[in-house]
Amino acid sequence: MGSPGKAADAVWRCEGSAWPEDGPGAVLRWEGGRVSPLTAGREIGFRALGVRRCVGARGNACPLAAPVSGRTTQARCAECARLDRAHSVAADTMPDDPRPYRVYLAWFGPGLVKVGITGEARGAARLREQGAVAYSWLGRGPLMAARRTEELLRAALGVPDRIPYDAKRAVRADLPQRADRAAEVAALHARAAALPGWAETLERLECRVVDHAGVFGLDGLPPATAVVRELVDGGAVGGRLVAAAGPDLHLRTPDGGVVVVDTRLLTGWSLVRAGADAGAGVPVRALPAVRAEQGGLF
Repeated sequence: MGSPGKAADAVWRCEGSAWPEDGPGAVLRWEGGRVSPLTAGREIGFRALGVRRCVGARGNACPLAAPVSGRTTQARCAECARLDRAHSVAADTMPDDPRPYRVYLAWFGPGLVKVGITGEARGAARLREQGAVAYSWLGRGPLMAARRTEELLRAALGVPDRIPYDAKRAVRADLPQRADRAAEVAALHARAAALPGWAETLERLECRVVDHAGVFGLDGLPPATAVVRELVDGGAVGGRLVAAAGPDLHLRTPDGGVVVVDTRLLTGWSLVRAGADAGAGVPVRALPAVRAEQGGLF
């Protein structure tokens, strides 16, 4: 991707993007431990080869190397997906987990807010991975206390546990000013803090709004014109990176458009280098128009 290897025909297998806590921005992770920094202005180009195959679960390879759909963001077969989820925090299979967790309030755009939890040891990585433009911590404590408070706040505030990525992408190029973003987060934090019924073992945290627009490169971001739907054998994508938010890369293509590539779609593929002038030689779809109001999203 860009120039992951010296040989033009070297085959690379992507393990997705990551947001290191000690780094200035996102990186692409490659099988074998190498990483490629995703800095603004970088030329990126890759071509997919063969068949997309399951990446396995919990660090173990899929025993069948099963083919998987090009459109799913999780490159796992049904069995590996089941094994992976069985050990996830979201599945609530580890109620006695002794590690501390944090409850957060994440803001993705006007009216696009969610409440969630993440392991305290991960810091704010989970917020950057989701593409949260701004956020504040709400509380910290044991897993089940964090989970109960998360559910309480979702119901009381009328916010969801997930925001569709299309909704996040549709507003990134037309965000309100930083002060307005912070004010919306602060107002919701105050509402959450005033609610009764928080788990007694959860420590409440004061509102401190963190803004990621600068880290993501969203200031002056041009509207996206298309989103990559899937990779296909022989299909190439190339352009100049203008922003990286969560798993999404916003690429300026040679025709002047901006195409969004969800890096989760790269996992499971064998990739080789392609020129940044490749454009979008894979199936794409139009990005839904920005809506002034969220309607029935919640």
